[in-house]
Amino acid sequence: MTSALFIVSEHGYWGEECIEPLTSLTDAGVDITVATPTGGVPVVDERSVDPENVGEELAEHVMDVHENDERLQNPEKLGQVDAREYDAVVFPGGHGTEWDINQDRHARQALLQAVAGGEGKALVVCHAVGILGFTREADGSFLVDGRNVTGFPNEWEEGIVDDDDLMPDGRKLPYWVEDEVKAAGGVWDAELDADTSVTVDGDLITARGPGSSAEGAQTLLDELDAL
Repeated sequence: MTSALFIVSEHGYWGEECIEPLTSLTDAGVDITVATPTGGVPVVDERSVDPENVGEELAEHVMDVHENDERLQNPEKLGQVDAREYDAVVFPGGHGTEWDINQDRHARQALLQAVAGGEGKALVVCHAVGILGFTREADGSFLVDGRNVTGFPNEWEEGIVDDDDLMPDGRKLPYWVEDEVKAAGGVWDAELDADTSVTVDGDLITARGPGSSAEGAQTLLDELDAL
């Protein structure tokens, strides 16, 4: 059976970016394991389940899955999971990833095992794309160097943080995803004129944000079918 490991933030994942791929892959018969950095229950970003932001139907759906899916409520501890045992690794986005997932050495190792090893696939969504700015291969080169990617763009970030990079909840954003990925050599194009943005470069699939998560999930399924 095809399997996937979801690595989810405990500091605020964006609802749609986790739940859409989770349910899509489940419906396609993929066996899914959820892991978090400490093994604690992942936290959903409150803005991503605010009906005024995302609509009542989506907000209710995300919260229903978040609260009732046993995989989300009983995650594995990331350091005790071997990504090589899975066909794909999925990194849902959300600002919270900047405080835990993106600079977690076990998360970076899982990404390397999925992409650099040539035996798996990785789907990285939105702010989780920032992990590419911190992930190096064995020779010290950045995994993303020369790769085509999309992700959460600076233009969108400007509409969220203030002049001091403070989030609406008062947290200071530690870095901007687009800047870090470009600095690591990524060939960045968030396709701002398009409704959705999903980029495939070898075994690496990146998706721009919430509205691209469904397309990202389907792209991953198509890539897995091609194995």
